Amino acid sequence: MKEYVMGNGAIALGALKAGVNVACGYPGTPSSEIIETLAKYPHEGLHLEWSVNEKAALEVAAAAAYSGARALVTMKQVGLNVASDPLMSLAYVGVEGGLVVVSADDPGPISSQTEQDTRRFADFARIPVFDPSSPEEAFEMIQDAFEYSEKYKTPVIFRPTTRVCHGYASVEAAESYEAKVFEGFKKDAGRFVIFPRLSYKNHGMMEERNVRIGEDFSSYRYNTTEGAPSEKAVLASGISYMYAKEFLKDHPEVKLLRIATAYPFPESFALKELAGVKEILCLEELSPYLEEQLLKLAGKHGLSLQVCGKLTGHVPAMGENSADIVAGILTKYMGLDAMQSTGQPTDLPDLPVRPPVLCAGCPHRASFYAVKKAMEGEKTYYCGDIGCYTLGNSMPLDMVDTCLCMGAGVTMAQGFSHVDARGKAFAFIGDSTFFASGITGVINAVFNEADITICILDNSTTAMTGHQPHPGTGINMMGHDAGKISIEKILQGIGLAKIITVDPLKLAEAMAAVKECAAIKGVKAIIFKSPCIAIEKSSKKCSINDNCINCKKCIRETGCPALSLADGKVTIDASLCTGCGLCSQVCPVQAIGGEGDE
Repeated sequence: MKEYVMGNGAIALGALKAGVNVACGYPGTPSSEIIETLAKYPHEGLHLEWSVNEKAALEVAAAAAYSGARALVTMKQVGLNVASDPLMSLAYVGVEGGLVVVSADDPGPISSQTEQDTRRFADFARIPVFDPSSPEEAFEMIQDAFEYSEKYKTPVIFRPTTRVCHGYASVEAAESYEAKVFEGFKKDAGRFVIFPRLSYKNHGMMEERNVRIGEDFSSYRYNTTEGAPSEKAVLASGISYMYAKEFLKDHPEVKLLRIATAYPFPESFALKELAGVKEILCLEELSPYLEEQLLKLAGKHGLSLQVCGKLTGHVPAMGENSADIVAGILTKYMGLDAMQSTGQPTDLPDLPVRPPVLCAGCPHRASFYAVKKAMEGEKTYYCGDIGCYTLGNSMPLDMVDTCLCMGAGVTMAQGFSHVDARGKAFAFIGDSTFFASGITGVINAVFNEADITICILDNSTTAMTGHQPHPGTGINMMGHDAGKISIEKILQGIGLAKIITVDPLKLAEAMAAVKECAAIKGVKAIIFKSPCIAIEKSSKKCSINDNCINCKKCIRETGCPALSLADGKVTIDASLCTGCGLCSQVCPVQAIGGEGDE
């Protein structure tokens, strides 16, 4: 039967059709829905988990692949950085069963710290990479990825980008799926225990193997050519291929090449299709990877070929492509009139930008506000982290001085404490991020005698990426109650100087906890514990009474989106308000109260 699914859903269904036995991952936009889709379909024989981080996920999957099972690992592009240690070694060791690492790239970036290009990582690790251009292709190509992984006994990378992950299409879904039957792990220390001598030997094997894979890819079904033979051509990959194909349907005189396997580069395919081509434009997102491959190819074989793209300024060096952007690029490249080629002017005004903001009633707002008010007049360093609470940087809170990568808030606060004994260093980290990458930083702080206050914003979920479970929530992706792992007990075991758990929505108590911890030397922690308003719905509302003096302090200091001005007066939008009560505690004249449950 046909199912209309998101691109991530298509990847999940393709993996199920391929007989995947183990699927692990760490949530991160734009990849999160792959694991979630797997959980929704019958999958007898499949072990499914949200791992504590990407490194753990890949290592779990590696053992399964050593055993001959088919394993899938999902993450976003910055997650691949976390998994890079095992990935690099796995390239040398190899696998028995298919091992596919989905690393979803985020051009823009839309919800990421970087615009890094996973194709570069595949080249760096010396393993193949597949680059789908649509959800339909992703469904088929993920199955091919498992086949190639097993054929060449190597992990492979699968690199969808945001528009492929979040696009929709109809794909074939079965009523049930059968996991692959595999023999199990066969002990072979000479293969699976990595030593320098083995690595040296396998490095040569990898280089020889990749030449064969490149030749194999030259006949791969998704490396294609369209249009008539011409001296002018376009080469595209990923979603940019779909944009180019749409534009060039009215210009069949221009040859369109599509590369779906960027590494190892399908050299024979490219040489054959470039015969007679004098000029070629490369359309790709993020880095000029294919453009550089063509330049290398032209130099190696003495081709008289002009290569245009990011390096020549024909294509933007950063950001996400779109149908309009590609149409504009091709219009100039082909010397067409803008109105004639697109039917409308290309200089349309930009839409207004809507910045992200913490939800009305979000407990993180109260946590930040409590620290801010408690530390007024003090020299402070506020080190943020990756999650909803990154939005604590926005005005009027202005409570995030640094944000680097997951877990870095805890360790960067230590750096500030070591270079400025007079400043008060605070680290903000969420409960999910604490389990993913915060614990080692806390241990480092205690061992190296830092003087910091760690603020753990525990909202009982992984909110930013879609409310996935984590070790603190108890229920795992197999639906089993594994028991909640206590953050407080972990901190006690590490040996912090002070640990206080407080409800951030009780402002006076929260501020008192901040002042108490800030006055103590050493590593302290405040667990601001209050559930995300998206998982614990509230019917409470706040209202403004006649005491209001219209001082606007509630708006100026909290920035809650439920508060606004109407006809010059402060109002509360009942459709947004959750009755958290922070504004009522901020109000200097007790003009805001709650209506209770409706």
